Amino acid sequence: MDVDTLTHQRANIGAGRVALIACGALAREILAVNRANGAEHFALRCLPAILHNHPEQIAPAVEREISLAKSDGYEEIFILYADCGTGGALDEVCRRHDVARLPGPHCYAFFEGVEQQATRQEVTSFYLTDFLARQFDTFVTKPLGLAAHPELKDLYFGNYERLVYLAQTDDDGLTRKAESAAETLGLRFERRFTGYGDLATALSGL
Repeated sequence: MDVDTLTHQRANIGAGRVALIACGALAREILAVNRANGAEHFALRCLPAILHNHPEQIAPAVEREISLAKSDGYEEIFILYADCGTGGALDEVCRRHDVARLPGPHCYAFFEGVEQQATRQEVTSFYLTDFLARQFDTFVTKPLGLAAHPELKDLYFGNYERLVYLAQTDDDGLTRKAESAAETLGLRFERRFTGYGDLATALSGL
């Protein structure tokens, strides 16, 4: 399966007995870390990445997936989401079902490192990851109507000063996509190589 199709689709990948319930936006990175670790005991259960455009739907969707995973008899369940704009609703779901999730407010925080991200206090920075660099049109340009109405750019992004691309991989093509996104939004561009950050640490510890 092309993991980029997980923008709009749900999928199960792998046949291990530990269920990883994850955002489809992280599928490529999760699979890369698991391959590097030789981890074959995971079953990746991805929810559509586009849920990030509707954060109020994330917690209910994760709860449904937890119930499905329990009914399927998985030995353990771990949630590979940050809070992602749920306002604590996802944590409440995790408490209710006694499962743990990745720490942090957003996925870009655990790629860079949650503690380091918190100390930066970059309220005027707009972040892209590898996935968002690939899917910029799907997650930003089209939903906000910027192609048809470029004048809306200042309405949505007028308070931002720069676009920060947190790169998980060294990929010149993705860097060019991120630079193009910064140009589209009229923001200064900065690239930081993060690798897989706290995601790799969390998966290695499971």
